[in-house]
Amino acid sequence: MRKRAWFFSCIIGFLALARASAQPGDLPRPMLSQPSLSPDGKVIAFISGGDIWEVPAEGGTARLLLSDPATEAQPLYSPDGRKIAFTSTRGGNPNIHVLDLQSRKITRITWAEADEELDGWSADGRWIYFSSTAGETGRPTDIFRVSASGGTPMPVSDEVYLPEYQGAPAPDGRSMLLVARGISSTQWWRNGHSHIDQSEIWLETTDGAKSYRKLLAQGAKNAWPAWLPDGRDFIFMSDAGGVENLWRMDAAPGAQPRQLTRFTNGRLLFPRLSMDGKTALFERDMAVWKLDLATNAATPVPISLRGAPAQVGVRHEVLSNYSSLALSPDGKKLALIGHGEIFVAPATDGGPAKRLTHSPGAEDGVVWSPDSRHLLYVTPRGLDVLLAEADAITGEEVLLTHEGIASSPAYAPDGRSASYVLDEKELHVTSLPHQGRAPASRKLYAGPLGTGFGGPAPVWSPDSQHIAFPVVDARSFTNVFIAPAGGGPARQASFLANGEMGQITWAPDGRYILFDSAQRTENSRIFRIDLLPQLPRFREDKLAELFASEIPLDDDANQETAKNKGQPDRSPSPSAQAKSAPRDVRIDWNGIRLRANSLPIGLDADAPLISQDGKTLVFRAREAGRQNFYSYSLDELAKDRPVPVQITSTDRQKNAFGLSPDGKILFYLDGGVPIATPVATPDAKPITITAEMDIDFAAERQAVFDEAWLTLDRHLFDPNFGGKDWTALRQRFQPYVSAAATPDDLRRIIGLMIGELNISHSGIASPERGYGSVPRGRVGDLGLRFDPAAHASGKGLVISAIVPLGPAALQDRIRVGDRLVSIDGVALNEHSNIDALLEYKVGSQVMLGISAPSGRRSLPVRPISAATAAGLRYREWVEQRRALVDRLSSGTLGYVHMYNMWDDALPQLYLDMDSDNQAKQGIVFDIRNNLGGFANGYALDMLERRNYLMMTPRGLFAMPARQRLGQRALGLPTVLVTNEASLSDAEDFTEGYRRLKLGKVVGQPTAGWIIFTSNVTLVDGSVLRVPHTRIQDVEGNDMEMAPRPVDITVEQPVGESLSGGDAQLEAAVNQLRRQQAD
Repeated sequence: MRKRAWFFSCIIGFLALARASAQPGDLPRPMLSQPSLSPDGKVIAFISGGDIWEVPAEGGTARLLLSDPATEAQPLYSPDGRKIAFTSTRGGNPNIHVLDLQSRKITRITWAEADEELDGWSADGRWIYFSSTAGETGRPTDIFRVSASGGTPMPVSDEVYLPEYQGAPAPDGRSMLLVARGISSTQWWRNGHSHIDQSEIWLETTDGAKSYRKLLAQGAKNAWPAWLPDGRDFIFMSDAGGVENLWRMDAAPGAQPRQLTRFTNGRLLFPRLSMDGKTALFERDMAVWKLDLATNAATPVPISLRGAPAQVGVRHEVLSNYSSLALSPDGKKLALIGHGEIFVAPATDGGPAKRLTHSPGAEDGVVWSPDSRHLLYVTPRGLDVLLAEADAITGEEVLLTHEGIASSPAYAPDGRSASYVLDEKELHVTSLPHQGRAPASRKLYAGPLGTGFGGPAPVWSPDSQHIAFPVVDARSFTNVFIAPAGGGPARQASFLANGEMGQITWAPDGRYILFDSAQRTENSRIFRIDLLPQLPRFREDKLAELFASEIPLDDDANQETAKNKGQPDRSPSPSAQAKSAPRDVRIDWNGIRLRANSLPIGLDADAPLISQDGKTLVFRAREAGRQNFYSYSLDELAKDRPVPVQITSTDRQKNAFGLSPDGKILFYLDGGVPIATPVATPDAKPITITAEMDIDFAAERQAVFDEAWLTLDRHLFDPNFGGKDWTALRQRFQPYVSAAATPDDLRRIIGLMIGELNISHSGIASPERGYGSVPRGRVGDLGLRFDPAAHASGKGLVISAIVPLGPAALQDRIRVGDRLVSIDGVALNEHSNIDALLEYKVGSQVMLGISAPSGRRSLPVRPISAATAAGLRYREWVEQRRALVDRLSSGTLGYVHMYNMWDDALPQLYLDMDSDNQAKQGIVFDIRNNLGGFANGYALDMLERRNYLMMTPRGLFAMPARQRLGQRALGLPTVLVTNEASLSDAEDFTEGYRRLKLGKVVGQPTAGWIIFTSNVTLVDGSVLRVPHTRIQDVEGNDMEMAPRPVDITVEQPVGESLSGGDAQLEAAVNQLRRQQAD
């Protein structure tokens, strides 16, 4: 299936609608956030620059309390005022730490490989409550508590597949407020909400038999509840009415909330209540505010910072990972892009690299000139991205354009001109600086080019007279067009009904073009367009060719003397020209549509590249989930029919490749590492290149901010930005960017700016790899759950459940009721944290000490990663639902669940839609908590298809023809189950299910989160989400912010897991049985 990643260059596609950078009058302004008041009411702790500061409660000069290169957040005083709990990324994920204010000792409390949110202290100071995704099916948040002096966290509320967070233990310790549903624990930065953001406030009884009672229903984003000292009333934040404000409510049944603050705009985030209940602190528009609950007067707290926090400063980095590679035409040099800068190094032996560019932003699209001396690329300059050329020897750079957004540069083979795309909608050709003449550009084509979002760059014909490029039509089909390089109308050369294209290449002899094409979930194929009707070639012609006269070679013939300050001749040398001797490219447009054919490669193939002799094709293909390079013979006189031959065999992503002039060596990036291998006898070896640079965060932060703003400015699906002034938002947040102290601080500011747009599928995240990324696979999981009540009563870690197929289950000698007493010989006590003992133990043998009624024993297990464990818990949940449906329907109905709509979910769907399910009388089709993707149509096809023929093999029975012929068709009645966490493509599926009248929809309306999005990697590695394509129903109504309705509304109550039931599935079963009865 088509697997082209939907990542595109951080440069390509920018359009400068404004040209302003930071205004001179915009003085740097540090962001102040997440305030907390000391128990005596005298001091406020807050966050600025990822550090913890303290300031007198009335305001004034703040002093630095805790500074570290990591990011600290959510400081919260203990009830006695002697300690501060906070989260810190010192160990990777934001985990819970405690600072002793007297000894200044910092104690790490949690080690989970999960993001954690600090919720509060118990009134007696013994426990710390926090929210975490650790250990949950599908990884929504649950609420945990842990001893303030350390220990293994235990769940307080852990409903399966239902978010619970921001727990607030009551003053008497017998109950807890919590927020259920919604995603405001992670998407707090969004100013506004869709259905998935709407949340409820519940009261959980934690003393004795656990029970839940809803206090505040959905309809708004409700968050951060906090008890008043009387244990009767509580405050919380809500955006009911459209603006975030503080509210107060009695926890008694039937009570109604009362509004405290009356803000009509702006943000109100992370409120904390003082111990005496008289004052609430909160973050408002990146400053600290307080509310007097007696008068409801809200005022800002004046704060100035004094101190020397830990600085990110300038770091020296030896690059080991590159985003782009270009091989020079002479095969001797490599151009590499690392951390947005261009480096040049020897291709064969590697060694020290020469840095060619020095800009805070990210260069992109680097290509070599035919003379192997110059480089063409695009470079950010303010709010423009310009076309530039640099001399690889002198480093001298010349800007070839002066405004707009340039992308996809390419040299003409004769070296005299170059092409580029301007503002993603115009193809231009420019002359190059030569003998003192300034470059001159002309527009060659204007229209919907398909070069963005990973699409192919335009390519020149070998004779430099034509350019082939991709064009997208109104049906989303992408095809090859060809235009004369000297000007004239472009004409369509391919006519495929496919939407995907990744690379175009012109045959060295100019006779044909190769390109890849596919639909997204189908295998990609490589197509050939013959530009002239091709006569067959015969092997007998080889003898005649031996008598052909050779072209005399004279390196000095016709060599022009370099003029004007010794500029080198830019065209290929005469010897190179003689060897290639490109003949004039001729195109017969009559019947060209009929001269396209697919190469019989038989693989999911893309990115074609032809050797200079025209005899070998190198391409990339995906098989068994791995992306690798293959070769394929194009020799028309070869004896044997060509077959693809695998060149590489690793499981890392491969891109940016080139062939040596003789076609014998392949150069490429393997997971960002430069590699070279012979094509005929593969032996891949890294090219050891030493590239170093200093990275100055103070200089780079503006480039990151500009890049994020520009990307959304150009690509956001709504050009009106939802009625918001996008340029004004940039100016509003600029002073905070100028004062950002760390990359996390910068991303928080950018996230808040994006949040003002109130759109789904947006935001910014830390890098996925390299500096600033969070390590994965760090903490091992045993596949065990423990009894919280037994742990609280001092009985230790008593096993309450064993995850099927997990490490403990595979051991087969561990039972529910057994007690875990040691790990690798370390005895466990009340302060032991098993995550700490399992850190860096994934895949390694660990000895567990198990105490059982039959005695104590030591058993070996192999811990798995958190991601693998989450997958096993998910499969356990699915099998439990399937068994429940089978029981409720007396064996007449089947059940399947789709966890997302990506292409890997389809094989799992086909596996789950097994012969046992298809032998039922109907199927409950569950897409609750489905996170979307793009494959909704393929799943719908299977449900919609009906059998219309039967086939009866001799001696057997009549069979449905579709199944017999290999086409998946369910042919059974279904019912669909959705909830507020069914988002994106799951909502498209729901819309299609209703439109096609396939059955009833049961549960809750979907998320209202429906935009097509892509990820962009910024210069510092940050990942920006770009919602670029709006989704509408067939009447033209936007589906964003418009949840798909249900026919039968059923709520999943918090606490449902206590009874083992599933109200939504029960209703779905009843509905489908009624349909059968009717």
